[in-house]
Amino acid sequence: MFGTTTYHQTIRKMVVAFGSLFNNISVKRTNSSGAVIETIMVPVAYGPKQKFMVRINQPNLNDGRPAIILPRIGFQMSQVMYDGTRKLISVNKNASSVSGNYTTQHNPVPYNFIFDLNVLVKNAEDGAQIIEQILPNFTPDFTVTLNMIPKMNIKVDVPIVLNSVNYLDAYDGDFETRRAISWDMQFTMKSFMYPELSTTGKIIKEVQVPITIPEQEYISDEIGAFDRIKLEDSNRRSTNYIRSQDSSGIIFMETSDSNMIGAANTAVIKIKPTPEDADGTSNDFGFSVSIDNEEVPWR
Repeated sequence: MFGTTTYHQTIRKMVVAFGSLFNNISVKRTNSSGAVIETIMVPVAYGPKQKFMVRINQPNLNDGRPAIILPRIGFQMSQVMYDGTRKLISVNKNASSVSGNYTTQHNPVPYNFIFDLNVLVKNAEDGAQIIEQILPNFTPDFTVTLNMIPKMNIKVDVPIVLNSVNYLDAYDGDFETRRAISWDMQFTMKSFMYPELSTTGKIIKEVQVPITIPEQEYISDEIGAFDRIKLEDSNRRSTNYIRSQDSSGIIFMETSDSNMIGAANTAVIKIKPTPEDADGTSNDFGFSVSIDNEEVPWR
């Protein structure tokens, strides 16, 4: 849009993260003495509940395979809604250093992503085991950390809120109708959508400031007096504006071979980050100041 292509795989990362939460759920079958005789890992698939119900109620009789194996978990993203309560200042930017380049990105836009989770089982005991492995982890939310924008090193804590839990046991009907037991849950992932990246150039890691130090005779010791810095350039090919030394403070143009009031000492102030490999996007660094390569304490 607007002549640029932006794709950060944000939605894909959220779908994968949500489905991964329910990967390691199992159901244990026991005998009359309570000993575990079978452990079944519950498969997780992306898809609507209606698709699985059709396979249960209308199996393909020409196929020797079972219509569907239960228990099973299915999930899908059903809705995306803008969340104005979490809106950030639109003009603010995040900054990062990528291969020495200064990269920026405007604040993301908050959106809520609604997910539906369906647990299909063939007996009530299996459903109870699965639900008791899910619900205690949501109080009512569970937070996951997603690496949303690797180039910007943006990692976001995304809360997943459990909105509702519904139980359905379709036991009524004729003798040919299969019993369908399902637990239906709805979740909200409070995440963001991210705009395009902008690379503006290299990071400035050293600043040099040439200064002219006034001669002692022009420096006043009187409290409240203003000391005027004398500017000087003897190159006729350049035009420089020089401030006068008198009380008028007039700025005029100087192109003469000689300076205004005698030569003055010239020095160069150098400012560098500490450590020098700081990328400029973190607050965890300082800076050093040197005059003519001599380190001076910064106050």
